Amino acid sequence: MITLFIIGIISGISSGLFGIGGGAVRIPLLTLTGMPMIGAYGINLLVIPFSSLTGAWTHRRNIQWDIAPWIVAGGLMGSVAGALIAGLFHKLVLALIFFFVSLLTVSGIYLEKILPGISKKIKPEKPIFLIGALITNFITGMRGGSGGTLLPSFLRMLKLDMHKSIATSLFTTIFCAMAGAIVYWSRGIIDWKHALIITTGSLIGVRTGSKIALKTKPVWLEASLSAVVVLLAFIALFKVL
Repeated sequence: MITLFIIGIISGISSGLFGIGGGAVRIPLLTLTGMPMIGAYGINLLVIPFSSLTGAWTHRRNIQWDIAPWIVAGGLMGSVAGALIAGLFHKLVLALIFFFVSLLTVSGIYLEKILPGISKKIKPEKPIFLIGALITNFITGMRGGSGGTLLPSFLRMLKLDMHKSIATSLFTTIFCAMAGAIVYWSRGIIDWKHALIITTGSLIGVRTGSKIALKTKPVWLEASLSAVVVLLAFIALFKVL
């Protein structure tokens, strides 16, 4: 119980700090305790709506409300589709997809500096937010996530301020993770006792991480988020090799 509580705190801090769902941290740690991967997926999706709600409330002034509905719509479709086919693909295939998409989204954070010509041509129109949310949530949905691992980087690529990217990601993952959790709940996969312990720790962690994020300069958040996403991508790939 203590171990699960600590896992909740650690993943919650990462969620509030970077606007990610926390699953990229939570799932590997849960599997290290001996929990089956599919069980970790289900618990992760159940925890995210509560932790993301806490984080979104703390970041509420930075939420980009005009594009949030489009991201939610795309994210819901991607999350449900990813959750439904979870387990059908070989682990190596999923790890490779996640690895390359992670590198792509991180490069998007610095697209203005790397490829300024292409960056200028990108127009942050609402249908692009919908399609991007669908793709990122589908990819992470196959791995028991909500899209939050990739979404802040994607939003930054579309020229949102880093604080707005974090806030908007937290808000939209509430609904995207909820849709995926319903799929897992209908299959009877979720261990409710463990989920409650992890959720309690996550709520404490996400509040702490969110407060730190609000006081941190965007440039440091961008660098830290990039490092975390790349590290987790390599870990995901290394685990299946």
